[in-house]
Amino acid sequence: IRNMKLAIIGTGMIVGCALECLEQIPSIERKAIYARPHSKDKAQDLAQKYAIQEVYTDYDQLLAHADCDTVYIGLINKVHYEYAKKALLANKHVILEKPFCVNAQEAKELIDLAQEKKRYLFEAFRPLHTPNFLSIKEDLPKLGPIKCIQCNYSQYSSRYNAYKEKKALPALDPKLYGGSLYDINIYNVTFVVALFGLPKHVKYYANLGFNGVDTSGTVFMEYDHFYALCTGAKDSDSPGHALIQGEDGYISIDDGANLIGSYHLCIHKESTHINKNLYSDWMMHEFKDFEEMIEKQEYQKMRDYLKITYETMQVVDQAIASIPYGIEKANH
Repeated sequence: IRNMKLAIIGTGMIVGCALECLEQIPSIERKAIYARPHSKDKAQDLAQKYAIQEVYTDYDQLLAHADCDTVYIGLINKVHYEYAKKALLANKHVILEKPFCVNAQEAKELIDLAQEKKRYLFEAFRPLHTPNFLSIKEDLPKLGPIKCIQCNYSQYSSRYNAYKEKKALPALDPKLYGGSLYDINIYNVTFVVALFGLPKHVKYYANLGFNGVDTSGTVFMEYDHFYALCTGAKDSDSPGHALIQGEDGYISIDDGANLIGSYHLCIHKESTHINKNLYSDWMMHEFKDFEEMIEKQEYQKMRDYLKITYETMQVVDQAIASIPYGIEKANH
């Protein structure tokens, strides 16, 4: 089967990380890059640096003329749905940066369209593709009945000082679906959903800024016999961590659910340090997995990942709906 022919959509920080990663995967050909006209120079610089053949400032033209079968979309949250839908309609496979969309309805439409078009559709959610995450899934039964889960990913945003001066850049603009839930807390929520499925009850306790955006907050997820607390902050710092506690032991992730660089399995006070990851580059596992799923036509495996994505978006919808004012009002 021929190599993946990839078009890169966007020029932001995450695109730079993806291109660094793709340098190490020669089987994925970088065919084109798209930027809006005002970012054309940045796109040309990236094209030169990473040997990308063509630069486009018109997305429809890229979809019609670029020699690509797959697009990687690394744009702001608000436009994920629109750009992914266009690509699927143009019969391209799509790799869509997290968060997949901004609500479950958009997610379902994209998933249904991919199925109808028989295209591959992936959320670029790197931790789920690490061997360490798969190993955690296997180790879960050893913990006995689960009692509580705590996850925290907090990082003082480089945009927060401007925000304190009442300047809301996209990362903290609720109209563009910025804020901590859509950005960093999505890692914690997805991690819990991937392991335990949909909770029966969701409540979001958020600190809301001057424009109604959630600068930090904790999602409370209630399951039948245990609960999970997922905390994310852009207005303060904390060491990242994730902890799953059971009657017989616990799993502790020192660098948090967003990385899963390694973890400790402790059963009856006997602790083992585990790291099964193959690559230090944090995007390698996911890109290799996407390439393999398309190559081996593992459609069911893709659908299993999309189920996690869709359920995560349902939790996000419930979390946002549980805030009596703020984000909801700003978005609509």
